[in-house]
Amino acid sequence: MRWIRGLALFAAGVVVGSFQMARSSAQGKKDTGLRLNHVGIAVTDFQESLDFYTKVMGFRVAFAFPSPDGKPTTMFLQINRDTFLEMAPASANVPAGITHIGIESADEKTTILQLRQAGATVQDSRVSAQTNALLSNMNDPDGIRLELVELTPNSLQRKAEESWK
Repeated sequence: MRWIRGLALFAAGVVVGSFQMARSSAQGKKDTGLRLNHVGIAVTDFQESLDFYTKVMGFRVAFAFPSPDGKPTTMFLQINRDTFLEMAPASANVPAGITHIGIESADEKTTILQLRQAGATVQDSRVSAQTNALLSNMNDPDGIRLELVELTPNSLQRKAEESWK
C-alpha cells in the first residue's frame, strides 16, 4: 500500500512539474514576431572566408556591394531560405569577429515602440540605401549591436528569399 501512495505522489509531482515547466519555458511564451535574420561578421581575408563559406559550408552568395575600386565591402551569404551571414572585411576600426546580430520584425515601427516601452534605447527606423530594408539599431546590455530589420517587398533579402529553391 505504501508503494502505491509513493507512486501516486511521484506521478502527481511529474504532472504538476510538467505544467509548471511548460508555462515557464521559452517555447511556452508568447510569440514576439521576431526572428533571426542574419549575423554580421568581419573577416581578415575576404577571399579565404568567401571560399570557406561557399565551398566548404555550401552557402550561396545572395548579393554583394563592391567598393568603386572593385574590392569587397559587404556580402550576404544565404544559409537557408530566410537566414543570412553578412560578411565584411575587418579593419583597424572593425576587428575580425561578430559585428552584429540582425533580428527580423514583420512590423518594425510597432517593434520599436514595444522595445522603447520596455526600456530599450532604439534608433528610429530608416531605409537602407543598399538593401531597401527598414533598419534600426540598439545594443544589448553587453554592447552587442542588434540590427532590427523589416524586409520590404523590394528589399534584397526578400528577393533572395523568394528566389530560394
